[in-house]
Amino acid sequence: MRSEGYTDMAGELVLVIDDSPTITKVVQLVLTKAGYQVATAPDGEAGLASVREKRPDLILLDFVMPRMNGYQFCRELVADPKLRDIPVVLMSAKGDQVGERFVKVMGIVDYITKPFSPEAITAVVQHTIGKYGPAGGPDEDNPSLVTGEDLAANDDADKSHAKTAALSHVREEIADVVSARVAALFALASTSHDPDAKIATDAAAIREAARTALDDASLGKLLSELDMGLFVEGTPGLRGDLRVVPLAEVLQLLDVQEQSGVLTVERSGARVDIYFRRGRVDQAVADGVPEEFLLGRFILDAELMVRPDFESFLESRSSKSGPSQRLIGQQLVKLGLLAELDLKSCLTRQSSELIYEILRWRHGRFRFAAGLELPPSVIDAALGLDVEAVLMEGYRRVDEWHLIERAIDNFDVVFLRNEDSVAQMGRGRLTREELAVLELVNGKNTVKDIIRKSRMGSFEVSKMLYRLLSIKLVRRRVLPVAV
Repeated sequence: MRSEGYTDMAGELVLVIDDSPTITKVVQLVLTKAGYQVATAPDGEAGLASVREKRPDLILLDFVMPRMNGYQFCRELVADPKLRDIPVVLMSAKGDQVGERFVKVMGIVDYITKPFSPEAITAVVQHTIGKYGPAGGPDEDNPSLVTGEDLAANDDADKSHAKTAALSHVREEIADVVSARVAALFALASTSHDPDAKIATDAAAIREAARTALDDASLGKLLSELDMGLFVEGTPGLRGDLRVVPLAEVLQLLDVQEQSGVLTVERSGARVDIYFRRGRVDQAVADGVPEEFLLGRFILDAELMVRPDFESFLESRSSKSGPSQRLIGQQLVKLGLLAELDLKSCLTRQSSELIYEILRWRHGRFRFAAGLELPPSVIDAALGLDVEAVLMEGYRRVDEWHLIERAIDNFDVVFLRNEDSVAQMGRGRLTREELAVLELVNGKNTVKDIIRKSRMGSFEVSKMLYRLLSIKLVRRRVLPVAV
């Protein structure tokens, strides 16, 4: 015996939450004919109760509803560890002021605009269930939707990576400080011209040199960084889980409160530090991220240096040791290879791109340390980025990613050129970047290979491939089925 609004079929269960009886009946009829089980609810509160009772494989959610709207429903859903992995498709009318900003931010994996055709709603349901699997289970190509066990595994992995990264960073800092002092001690001993003057270089002398190097200021800085990296429980400050609190909400809170300090976001070995000053972002820096987010890419993109010169500069740095290896931008300016304004422009783009990227993270941990002293390089950069402007561009990119992922669901996909279409259309209508990507489409290179070889960002390459697909200049390579 099924409850009211539930159709007994053999397919996956879809829950439709909408205050319009017409919409719910139409969707129920269409999806029932397509072989799905369908349950309905007139508002968010009833929908939440239905989710807890039936645990559907997919939720079709209206945005504007009485009692509990779509946004409030999503917040309740992602706050429940047992329910947050159920995929949600947003149904919104053209007049709704949703802004599509909640797509991929509040647990929503797809959206469809009313009015929609029966074919459109069926296609969206089939695509979503096919991608995320029954009962909201994730597939290998989409690690952002995770089960309860995977949540715990991701959480443990994030903590472990955070601890390892923090300890490694502190270890390097100590080695830099101590080695510099010990090297100076030995240099002094080797260059002494007074045979009667003995400079001790035994264990006791080295210990004293190390102790002197690690003064109160140095140790305080290292301990502060270590605390940031380990997310020490019980210390004051704002901290949380991205599966529960979206990063966008954290950024908006720091903006509204005009906070100053460092927001650290970590996931699976990648770490991004966002430095705030009175609610504005002065800089974002990262460790453990792909090369596309390193400063060199943005310098070369802006054609401020040619690749051979930049690579020569990197090689010259590799032969050095200590803190001088860091702060590439400042070194380039000091050497006269880059102007201050050009460096600031590149740092602005780099910081923005890092924030756009982590807005897509569906799991990870964050911690904000208020009032933490900013590094001199960040103070010098003083980008003063407006959080609201960065978020709006970030939302736009999230929406574009949402469209792109329908065609490019993972970076191991291989594409082929449609040579006849390319010859017929000609190459004059393509941009230089699109031509560069098209040349790398050869039936062998994966999307990942194209990103690496083009030295462009993953967003830019994916966007160009999506355009080339839409105008039928490339097609996805179909692998033979093993028998």
